[in-house]
Amino acid sequence: MKTIRIECPDEAATRSVGEKLAQHVCAPLCITLSGPLGAGKSALVRAYLRALGVAGPIKSPSYALVEPYNLSNYPVYHFDFYRFFDQNEWVESGFRDYFDEQAVCLVEWPDKAAGLLPLADLAFELVYGPSATEADVPTTARVITVTAHTERGEQVLGHLA
Repeated sequence: MKTIRIECPDEAATRSVGEKLAQHVCAPLCITLSGPLGAGKSALVRAYLRALGVAGPIKSPSYALVEPYNLSNYPVYHFDFYRFFDQNEWVESGFRDYFDEQAVCLVEWPDKAAGLLPLADLAFELVYGPSATEADVPTTARVITVTAHTERGEQVLGHLA
């Protein structure tokens, strides 16, 4: 398991991480994004999708739970489980099938589906502002910790470092 830490002084730097991620990701891959509201999870995903050529509005899947994007190379599924209250929803929705495809799955709030998701190739933890141990980081900064849990994740992580 390898981990890197990326300090982003503003939203533009967070977008840059999403754009760089798009340059090095290929399917199949499962990426989780954790962190409090406003930490930049959706901003990172939007930048990733824009870098892949998605035009038009990029909706948050907060209410639909998943937004699909059929790209020329592979499908991308953006999940947001913030409003996921019953793990039976996972079984009834057929979400497991999305992860079996040759797709990239981006999952916000993965803890809401704990124990049901496959192992994340990459796990992003975003924190908005400094924590007690990060007093040297400006309050407008985002700190992104990325952990690779698989060999495929480690390959992508090497490009983000």
